[in-house]
Amino acid sequence: MAGALGTLHRVRHTDAWIFGTMLLSSVLSLIASFVLAVDAVKLAADPAAELSCNINEVISCGTVAAAWQSQLLGFPNAFLGLVAEPVVITLAVAHLGGVRFPRWFMFAAQLVYAVGLGFAYWLFYQSMFHIGALCPWCLLVTVSTTLVFAALTHVNIRDGNLFLPARMRAALVRGLRANLDLVIVVIWLLILTLAVVLRYGDLLFG
Repeated sequence: MAGALGTLHRVRHTDAWIFGTMLLSSVLSLIASFVLAVDAVKLAADPAAELSCNINEVISCGTVAAAWQSQLLGFPNAFLGLVAEPVVITLAVAHLGGVRFPRWFMFAAQLVYAVGLGFAYWLFYQSMFHIGALCPWCLLVTVSTTLVFAALTHVNIRDGNLFLPARMRAALVRGLRANLDLVIVVIWLLILTLAVVLRYGDLLFG
C-alpha cells in the first residue's frame, strides 16, 4: 500500500499528470461551452424553446440563459469559453509535447486564468443567490475551471514562474510535496456541493 501511495504521489507531480488534468478539464469545459452556445442560439431564435437540461424549477438552463448575467458583455458568456478553452488546450498539449514556455508567459497565463476563475465563480454566485436556478453545463464549467486553475498554479509554483519571494515559494513547494493543493481542491469542491444541497435541498430532485 505504501509503495502504491508513493508511486501515486510521484505521478501527480509529473507534467503528464498536471497537464493531462489541465487538458481533460479544458476539453470538458469546451464541450460545455459549445452546448451552452448552441442553446443560446436556440433561445435567440425561440425564447420559448425547451432545452434538454430544463429538468425542474431549480435545474434549468433556460432560466439561467435568460438572465442578464448570462450575457454580461452583450453576447452569451459561452462564446468566451469557445475562445478561451482552445488556448488552454493548446498550452496543455504543447507542454505534454515537451514545449516549455517562458516564465513571463506562464505568469501572464496565471493572471489571465485567475480572472477567468473569478468570472466563473461570480456566475456561480449569481445563479445560486440571484437567478435562483442552476445550469448543469455551467456547473461543469465551474468545476473544470477550478481544476485547470489548480493545475496551472501547481506547475507555476513548482517551476518558480510566479515571481514570489524565495521563502514564500519554498513554503508553497513544501505544501505541494505534501499534497496540500490536492486536499484544498477536494475540500473546496465538497464545500461547493454542500452549498448547493443546503441552498436548494429537495428542490434539486423535485
